[in-house]
Amino acid sequence: MAIKDMVISRGRKKGIIHTRDITLDDIREVFFPKDFNEKYGYLGYIYTSDDGDAGKVIRPLVLAMDKKAKPKWCPRWFLRLLDLVGNDKSIVRVRNYKVSKLFRRITKGMRFMDWKTKWEWYDLRISIVADQELQDMASKIERDYYKKGKQKDVLIELMNEDERNGLYVDDL
Repeated sequence: MAIKDMVISRGRKKGIIHTRDITLDDIREVFFPKDFNEKYGYLGYIYTSDDGDAGKVIRPLVLAMDKKAKPKWCPRWFLRLLDLVGNDKSIVRVRNYKVSKLFRRITKGMRFMDWKTKWEWYDLRISIVADQELQDMASKIERDYYKKGKQKDVLIELMNEDERNGLYVDDL
């Protein structure tokens, strides 16, 4: 067992509902986040990949949510700690109701619920709980991503069709 997997607090089990164990790695994540996902993870499910385009386009939304959800007087590590202890780093579980309620009150209830691509690689869906300004921003990101992706897809399809019809002849 690695030292980062050392359990600080055991999770509880009651029937089909159980909370996760808090490990030393979770504590490290609260005070010393390694990447974007760990730094802003208190907002909810914001996994972003540096490889994918979808992860890159939601970053401005995450930063805007952070700016609105985090009060100036409250350090980000404190919000990550409240999320760990109160919500079990989950958007559905509650480990400690009072701490969870404090977390919701401080962050004004803002959460990043989910993002995914639905039918095509460019059909981005973003689910957030936030004010109207951030909801509008999420909708604009979805529309813009779809529009650019659809244009790219249609262009590639047209180029392939033209190539099959012999319009592009390669002399090489």
